[in-house]
Amino acid sequence: MTIIEWLTGPNGQLFSSAAVIIILILMLFMSIKLYVSYRNKQTYKWLAGAIPLIIAEQVLLILLAYPGWSLSPWIYLSATVLQIISFIIINFVFMKLYTHRSAQLKVIPFIIMMMLTIVIAGVQFAIQPFASGTVPAGSIMTFPALDFYAVIVTFMILLDTRGAEMNAKYNASLIVFFVYELSRLADDYLFQGSLPWLILLSHLLPIIYYTILFLLLFDWVIDRLISTYQSSVVDGLTGLYNRRHFTARAQKLLAQNRPMAIIFCDIDNFKKLNDTYGHHKADGVLKQVSEIIKEETSGIGSAGRYGGEELLACMSADKVKPEIVAEAIRRRVEQETMVTISVGVSTNKEGKEVQDLVKQADEAMYRSKTTGKNKVTMFKAISAASKKSM
Repeated sequence: MTIIEWLTGPNGQLFSSAAVIIILILMLFMSIKLYVSYRNKQTYKWLAGAIPLIIAEQVLLILLAYPGWSLSPWIYLSATVLQIISFIIINFVFMKLYTHRSAQLKVIPFIIMMMLTIVIAGVQFAIQPFASGTVPAGSIMTFPALDFYAVIVTFMILLDTRGAEMNAKYNASLIVFFVYELSRLADDYLFQGSLPWLILLSHLLPIIYYTILFLLLFDWVIDRLISTYQSSVVDGLTGLYNRRHFTARAQKLLAQNRPMAIIFCDIDNFKKLNDTYGHHKADGVLKQVSEIIKEETSGIGSAGRYGGEELLACMSADKVKPEIVAEAIRRRVEQETMVTISVGVSTNKEGKEVQDLVKQADEAMYRSKTTGKNKVTMFKAISAASKKSM
């Protein structure tokens, strides 16, 4: 027996369904974890409910593939109905996941499609009543109304994604499933097992389809993990590190016992900007300033948001002088934005703890603010001036 003969026989269906079931078990595990971990529980509940239906369908397909068993026609009908309903549910879930919330994907059309599946199954039975109690397994039993309705459902969902910004992998999965449906119908109604390559196609395409769905769900889980991590360390508006994570990074830099500096920036007249142009414009300016600070400290340090319009940077000062970096930030903000900033700089020569360095840089920034704004002040200059006055 050649590999082609093996894959186009009952063992081919066993191989296909076993591979699909393994993929589905992995998807079920991920869907349960998503249900437990995230707020959008209804969507993950639908997903966790659809996957067992598909597993049940695959088990039925294995039973129906092997000759020598006499099975009830209801098994054939159940496998077809399960395939259509589970396909509708799982595609609703993925469209829900990958459609922007503002699009408000409606559940009613999908419910109607599922109800129509039951209705058409009833009509199919009325038109084609089961004359005998059993059907030899391995034989072909078709339900034309349901089979062609399945193609229509697949085509409708495929067309529906053209109006939304869906993931390219998802569109590819629907195309794969649509080709699978066409190949299955061609084999059942036209060639009836006479073309081995068509049988092979109907066995292999479901594996490809569910592999793509698995990759989509895996990508979704990874995106959620990254998003959760970023929200714990990054300020949502500016993209800079939040105060807690910035302090941790500054502490790590300080622990290296090398020259380092803290640069403290405050946007001048920010309240007036808010009152004059509104929060949206002010937030845009804040993002611009944050991006400049991030760019100027890239490779030598980190940038963070201290609070409000107060922005920080910590940097290694063994190769680049902090006052040069601070002046570059101040100059770029003046040239590239509609605001100016007052800047203060402290180094670990003046302090041994991150909190002390931040406080000193804040004091230096306040001196810049009270002596004309739009300037850079070094804390050591304030300290030296204080000593002289004493």
